[in-house]
Amino acid sequence: MKTLNGRGKTLVDLWLASERLSARIDHNLGAVHGIGYVEFMVLYQLARSTDLRMRRVDLANAIGRTASGVTRLLKPMEKIGLVARDVSDRDARVSLVKITETGLGRLDEALSTMNELGGRLTNALGDSQLDSASAALAVLRD
Repeated sequence: MKTLNGRGKTLVDLWLASERLSARIDHNLGAVHGIGYVEFMVLYQLARSTDLRMRRVDLANAIGRTASGVTRLLKPMEKIGLVARDVSDRDARVSLVKITETGLGRLDEALSTMNELGGRLTNALGDSQLDSASAALAVLRD
């Protein structure tokens, strides 16, 4: 059987770390704010976007999901008032999603939890290690 070289093992380690961190973040956000990690990412991306709204396909790309996956994800978020459908001023055929005031409030609360959790989960890393990790992840992500 073949074995992984150092770079292949790095990919495995990244996947395991991502899954474990996602599970911890998901649990904390759900327990405190009633949203999961993916819902947090939707709200976060919308809040950072121009006019607090995005095309669904752009939102899907921003959070690493498919457009149909985002559509399924948004339905329950719409029902509880975190996001709403919107139309483009230029083209009524374009489907947009926007964050609501309720969504902004929930995101604001969740940001505090994410900052606190980020501090706890990365406490063992020094600032230079965090900077290097962030730079490396940005290269891999893009």
